[in-house]
Amino acid sequence: DPLGLSADGDVRAFQRRRSTELKHGRIAMLATMGYITPELTGKFPGYLSWTQNLRFEDVPNGLAAISKVPAAGWLQILAYMSFCELSRGAGSDMENGRPGDFGFYALTSTDPAEKTKKLNSELANGRLAMMAIMGMFFQDGLTGSAWGDWALY
Repeated sequence: DPLGLSADGDVRAFQRRRSTELKHGRIAMLATMGYITPELTGKFPGYLSWTQNLRFEDVPNGLAAISKVPAAGWLQILAYMSFCELSRGAGSDMENGRPGDFGFYALTSTDPAEKTKKLNSELANGRLAMMAIMGMFFQDGLTGSAWGDWALY
């Protein structure tokens, strides 16, 4: 804790920060894969919006997609995010004393040492993904592509 945020020993504040770090790390891991996957595998067939005649393949990757997705699409995304955040009750993970525990057990083990190792790996990978997605955003903003072609600069 280089900033001394946990120096006061407030367990509840530490759990809230850890819960927030885990959530942001998970979102960043998904966002990072969301940047990479369409480049490698292509996009869904069909329409993103029938009313606007907008196909998935018409939406560019990266930051350029923000202006292409219809307002109704953004409302759906916000509604789903709200559902995910509030469906179990805000702070439910801290009430049970396990930050980041929302009842989905992909990283589990009967061996406590193995489970701790997996959970620590998730935390480290989440931290890496937060840095990765910020780097992709920054490079996309500078070059128009998350991958960039530095030969042009």
